[in-house]
This record gives sequence, structure tokens and C-alpha cells, in this order.
Amino acid sequence: MIQAREKIILGIDPGTNVMGYGVLKVTGTTPSVMTLGVIDLRTCKDSYLKLKHIYERVQGIITSYLPDELAIEAPFYGKNVQSMLKLGRAQGVAIVAALCRDIPVTEYAPLKIKLAITGNGQASKEQVAEMLKRMLHIPDSEMVPFMDATDALGAAYCHYLQMGRPSLPSMYKGWKDYVLKNPEKISK
Repeated sequence: MIQAREKIILGIDPGTNVMGYGVLKVTGTTPSVMTLGVIDLRTCKDSYLKLKHIYERVQGIITSYLPDELAIEAPFYGKNVQSMLKLGRAQGVAIVAALCRDIPVTEYAPLKIKLAITGNGQASKEQVAEMLKRMLHIPDSEMVPFMDATDALGAAYCHYLQMGRPSLPSMYKGWKDYVLKNPEKISK
């Protein structure tokens, strides 16, 4: 009996007050949620200690779930440059925590994650959470009140959707064009 290949993807939605995480297990082509939650940093007032706490907690999640890959949401530029810098630091610390354990990292723009999950790059956090809940059959009892957790799971699910998809060189307009230009590669 052939055992289905398994891959574990850790998704992170970086934050300096609340950082979301979600762990997705993919068996063969079937994704399922292992866990989702948040790292609550609101009580820590020292910004450097927050970074230390992020590093330690991400390392702990890695130790617990042994992910093969990390999918992380790219910081979104708003109006406040200082917030963007702090968010970038939090994201960098989470990335380093993964890289220190030799876990490859892929970054996704929020628009790409929303588009992959809902079909709408401008979808709300609530819409993303609801779609993930439906697609992954997450019971209400396992939903976390913070949307940061479902945003993180969204990054992991977006990464899952990207896995195994062949990337065509830009000289092809699609599979039909590829087949027309490479008839020798097609078996009959």
C-alpha cells in the first residue's frame, strides 16, 4: 500500500500586537487544519521584548508541529510608516525563526491570499475566514476570535494552492500554446 505524501505548512500573519498562526497538513492533495491561534503581544510594552517573544513562540510552534514550509503574509503598507517598520521587524523575526530550523519561506501579498481563497483580492477578513471555515470544514468551536489566526491560515492555504502547479515560461500563453510548441513532449 502506497502512503500518501504529507506536507505541513505553517502560515503566519505578522503583527506587533497580535500575530496569527495557522498550521495546515496536506496529505496527498487533501488539506486539513492542525491548529490555528494567535501570539498575543498586547501586554508586552517593550518593542524589543516583543520581538524576542515572537521568536520564542514561533520556534515553539515549529517544535510542536514540525512544518516543512513557512508561508508568511507580506506587510501591507498603510498610512503610518512607523507601524510598517514595526510590522517588518515582526515579520523578519518570524522568518529568521523558520530559517534557523532550515524551513523554506515564501511570502505572499495580502491581495494574492484573498484572491486565492475568495476569488476577490479586496475581500474582507471576515469573508476570508468564512471561506476557510467552509473549505477546511472548521467547526465553530475551533474558530479563534482574532482574524489574525484565519489570515495566517489563509497564507498557508494560499501556499497549498500554489504547490505542484507547473510554472510555464513566459513564452507560453497556456497549456494549449505549450502543447502546440512542444509536440514531441506529448505522448499519445
